[in-house]
Amino acid sequence: MPSSSAHESDRIIASARQSLANNRAGGRRSIGRRSAEMKRQHFARKAARMAMAVAVLLAGAMVAGLVLDGIGLTGVMVLGLAIVAALWFFGTYPKMKVPDLAALNTGDVRTMVGRTELWLEAQRPALPAPAVQLVDRIGVQLDGLGVQLEGLDPSEPAVGEVRKLVGEHLPGMVESWRKIPAHLRREERGGRNADQQLADGLGKISAEIDAITRQLAAGDLDALAVRGRFLEYRYGDGPEAAPLIEAPKAP
Repeated sequence: MPSSSAHESDRIIASARQSLANNRAGGRRSIGRRSAEMKRQHFARKAARMAMAVAVLLAGAMVAGLVLDGIGLTGVMVLGLAIVAALWFFGTYPKMKVPDLAALNTGDVRTMVGRTELWLEAQRPALPAPAVQLVDRIGVQLDGLGVQLEGLDPSEPAVGEVRKLVGEHLPGMVESWRKIPAHLRREERGGRNADQQLADGLGKISAEIDAITRQLAAGDLDALAVRGRFLEYRYGDGPEAAPLIEAPKAP
């Protein structure tokens, strides 16, 4: 029995260590500073709950020791197992949720950028390689764009248009690709398949974000408001071009 308890204790400790390592690393790799910051905040809340759980267990053991005149070796072992189990549980749960698509363009600019980065990170493992590289680049660009937007009046029309581009059109493009069945994504339509359309679209988004950031840095809000009409931007050959990524039609 002692050997079995020791084995179980080792297993729980190893699991707790792995969970803590994953949380410190932010789970999946961050593509930007804002998403990494949100992960750190999530882990800080977990760490606070872990510390509180350990404090409660130790306080309970002290009270039990005073009442029972000691808890003995068995009590110490049970306390140790309870502590590592609590560390594992509160280090694992609650898991950080992927933001809902509809909630990305909400809150302040910092929150909007962080949520968009988190959402893109969650989609990243399923994306084709060229799109993954572009998503990583866009993550860095979003950090820079977020800094520029924080210094502007939120009521500026240009700010609303940029938020629409980043918080709705960008994730909307990836979501359009995700809805295409995997076996159809490499079938060509108009000379390009869905994977190529996604990479091309993300490349346009990246170039657009870079241009917007430069105009914001120059303080040219009038040029930004006129440029491109971001609310009508649809990543195709013209405004209001219907779906962001077209799926091949079944024969």
